[in-house]
Amino acid sequence: MDAERVTRTEVEDFLFHEAALLDGWDLDGWLGLLTEDAHYFVPSNDAPDGDPRATLYTIADDIYRIRGRVKRLGSREAHAEFPRSRTRRLISNVRIVARGTDHIDVRANFAVYRNRRNERIGLYVGEYRYRLAVTADGLRIAERRAVLDSEELGGLGSVAFIL
Repeated sequence: MDAERVTRTEVEDFLFHEAALLDGWDLDGWLGLLTEDAHYFVPSNDAPDGDPRATLYTIADDIYRIRGRVKRLGSREAHAEFPRSRTRRLISNVRIVARGTDHIDVRANFAVYRNRRNERIGLYVGEYRYRLAVTADGLRIAERRAVLDSEELGGLGSVAFIL
């Protein structure tokens, strides 16, 4: 697969597939979409481009922490997500913003509805920023950044699930 030949439609299909895996709680399937050096970030919205080593982030996971997060979420011991939330992701305005020799940078708007028993519906809105590696096996997530539009998370509830 050549980075110059990847189309927006192919990127959209990939992001829609990722959303279906996450909404279906197929977290092992989702892990299969990641590179071996992937990162997952949820930065504070006042510094969405800040360096996670020097800026406060809600989530700043490398691949080892991502795998640990997935393992915890799959366990009955994950009290924040047992029983699991029901989520529904809506992804729009997908655009390729840059291309390298072996990757593409993508941005897309998102709305994630989170339903949980005895809680009001949570709505998380923002922008996904991806660095997608272009591999012989297809697209893979090298970096995934979920930049929330909300001024504060307190009213939204936990972000224990993969945003």
